[in-house]
Amino acid sequence: MKSISLLVCAALMCSYASETNMSKTADSAPVLKKTDRSKDANHTKALLEQKVKEQMEREKKYAREQKFYQGDDYNLSEHEVDPKTLKDIPVIEPDYDFDITDVYRDDI
Repeated sequence: MKSISLLVCAALMCSYASETNMSKTADSAPVLKKTDRSKDANHTKALLEQKVKEQMEREKKYAREQKFYQGDDYNLSEHEVDPKTLKDIPVIEPDYDFDITDVYRDDI
């Protein structure tokens, strides 16, 4: 019987000690959380600004590329071909007598 009461007493002391330890931790935890929150907020804000800058650079690059691909600002009239000069170019007839069976022969 003495061992059971001793165990109960030890269990009560351990639970009381853990409760007092938890209450001390709970009192000091909000102070740490407030500083952590401000650090997290500053870090999040800096990260957000960095991501916004990166996205703005991507948008500028995209705008330059679209300007190039659309070709609205380019004058390509000097590279146009005169249809009259096309008459002077000889027509090259394709060679239709190619036999692919020679490619697969082993005796050559």
